[in-house]
Amino acid sequence: MALAFVFPGQGSQVVGMGRDLAAAFAPAREVFEAVDETLKQHLSRLMFEGPAEELTLTSNAQPALMAVSLAVLRVLEREGGFALRDKVSLVAGHSLGEYAALAAAGSFDIATAARLLRLRGDAMQAAVAPGLGAMAALLGAEAEQARDICARAAPEPETGQREVVEVANDNGGGQVVISGHKAAVERAMELAKAEGVKRALPLPVSAPFHCSLMAPAAEAMAEALGDTELAVPAVPVVANVSAAKATDPAAIRDLLVQQVTGTVRWRESIAAMTAMGVDRFVELGAGKVLTGLMKRNAPDATALACGTPAEIEAVLKSL
Repeated sequence: MALAFVFPGQGSQVVGMGRDLAAAFAPAREVFEAVDETLKQHLSRLMFEGPAEELTLTSNAQPALMAVSLAVLRVLEREGGFALRDKVSLVAGHSLGEYAALAAAGSFDIATAARLLRLRGDAMQAAVAPGLGAMAALLGAEAEQARDICARAAPEPETGQREVVEVANDNGGGQVVISGHKAAVERAMELAKAEGVKRALPLPVSAPFHCSLMAPAAEAMAEALGDTELAVPAVPVVANVSAAKATDPAAIRDLLVQQVTGTVRWRESIAAMTAMGVDRFVELGAGKVLTGLMKRNAPDATALACGTPAEIEAVLKSL
């Protein structure tokens, strides 16, 4: 039996997240205060009280979600006597969650994770002009089918000029997210419907994440990560873009840069972890998105969400 900790990505944020943790546990308050101080912003107040439209901004949502995940971990460690190094075999995070996973495993501290995620959010937002890009979820599609649809949707019909539309997330269970130029994404959605894909839904996002249009953001992250000291993680991280475990700091830097433009291979990451013997997954942080995906990707495994005081108590009992 082996245990993995997984960390959620953007879309899991909700006004009120972390508030009960801060009220109940000093270690959680310390995490939120450290992030506030690092960013010179009352991010915790925004998390607890909103408004939602401000919390949803990429530059806020990314460090906020990391803060909640690390607050949960610190409570497990200091209130529950839990030792990640001794009890957890692997860590992984969905998109920005990979930074939370690396911070949890000690590759860098919480302040560094907050700075990197604020820069990442700003750079991703600035990479594409507002209105130029889009993302959509194809429900009932598999990754290979979605890639074929994207290849056919990329050329602009009148000019033949290729636009960007690529698979951004392969979440598994028939859930694939595509990303790119708005017109190309819309063409892909129409092709998907014509092919009998159950649903093609535009996503309410501010930029086309995890596609080649994010190249300027990848360059910014390469520079930032080049100046960041990374330690060998206490346990291996399963990286989004390789769906394989990584421990070498230089390799982790490169994987984090690739991640900005690359596909989040979540379905394959879960398959890789189960192949390595993981049969218990705990999602640390806001929401239960990854726990829900686990039921589709690893139905024989145990999956628990851990983001509230009651859930922390239940997880500690189960571990």
